[in-house]
Amino acid sequence: MKVSIFGIGYVGAVSAACLAADGNDVTAVDPNGDKVDALNQGRSPIVEPGLDEIIERTIRNGSLRATSDAEAAVHASELSLVCVGTPSRANGSLDTGYVKMACEEIGKALAKTDAFHSVVMRSTILPGTMESLVIPTLEAASGKRAGIDFGIGYYPEFLRESTAIKDYYKPGAIVIGRYLADEKTAERLKALNAHLPTTPVITDVRTAEAVKYTNNCWHAVKISFANEIGNICKAVGIDGHEVMDILCSDTRLNISTAYMKPGFAFGGSCLPKDLRALRYKAREQDVVTPILDAAMAANNVQLDRAFKLVEESGNKRVGMVGLTFKADTDDLRESPLVALAEQLHGKGYDLTIYDPNVKRMHGNGYNRSTIGHLSAFVTDDIDEVMSRADTIVIGNHDRAATKVMESDKDDLKVIDLVRMEGRERLNGQYQGICW
Repeated sequence: MKVSIFGIGYVGAVSAACLAADGNDVTAVDPNGDKVDALNQGRSPIVEPGLDEIIERTIRNGSLRATSDAEAAVHASELSLVCVGTPSRANGSLDTGYVKMACEEIGKALAKTDAFHSVVMRSTILPGTMESLVIPTLEAASGKRAGIDFGIGYYPEFLRESTAIKDYYKPGAIVIGRYLADEKTAERLKALNAHLPTTPVITDVRTAEAVKYTNNCWHAVKISFANEIGNICKAVGIDGHEVMDILCSDTRLNISTAYMKPGFAFGGSCLPKDLRALRYKAREQDVVTPILDAAMAANNVQLDRAFKLVEESGNKRVGMVGLTFKADTDDLRESPLVALAEQLHGKGYDLTIYDPNVKRMHGNGYNRSTIGHLSAFVTDDIDEVMSRADTIVIGNHDRAATKVMESDKDDLKVIDLVRMEGRERLNGQYQGICW
């Protein structure tokens, strides 16, 4: 494929070299004449193991070249990858000035061709930037319509400095953000990746934009978490590397999708208690724990979000499906659903709570935690909840929750904390806590 790369920085140089090595015809574009000259002389403009050799080889065989002529590069290619920088401003906001400049140049070139050219962003941009900046700039400069007269897409990169070539050829994920029904651009991107061992994930451009930021922020949190654990371990004479190596060896829970689903707050007999205990131990050792502290603060945010959703429903008669901290248990210890029920009761809401496990065990005089006055609102009859409530909060996956999702009751509002199936049929009467 004939490809133009806008920006000969870190991502652009690696992308251009690897695409050329794969047999594509690549033109790298940059206004910086020194970078253009270096590339055309077979030298890498950045330090990256193995990149000099690839650039020297592809320049020599003619599959890679560099220029400052944006119009010529667009007209000589089928697809343009925009890899320009998006640095931080002093206030922390993202500077998209280089993105806009590249889009204006590409758009002007598109105005002078009848070919269907695909414009694909690789630069790291915040969710919504494609629709608020990239597409309007391209359309204004070209006088054409995105997804119809020219292709558009978002194709985030996941290249680590010092291992970028290895990451390019053995990617953990390939994400292609498709704009509306622009199948041609998506197919072109799939063709560029056809030889790689990873199957591309096709999604919309906003999701693709969000994935890039989620990845980087997750990596930052992981590093800070490991450092924090290491600091605590060192303070008490333990090797933090050994602790984290053992933690990472558990791929069923610790390195898995098990806890990586957006939803309601955590609770139960272990997580809140142990988080508090480790933070207290750290304070005894004069070790600060901002990540662990933030975990508890973030948990309280989810409690507040759930209450706010109930409040915004406008109904005072509220049902809850679930009271225990998770389904298929009678354990109420530090259940966030108990905390939510207490808050609703304290604010004067008329509560009805379905949880047959709590009802059964409480009736036998045994429970792992007392729920006091809330016991008067607990029933094992889901029909009672549905008949009395105008808003129902689903807090646990349960067969009864499915019945709520299938209800034909007029004006019943459902607030889902666990992501139930069938939510699309409830139209405007459904709210997920963070989806």
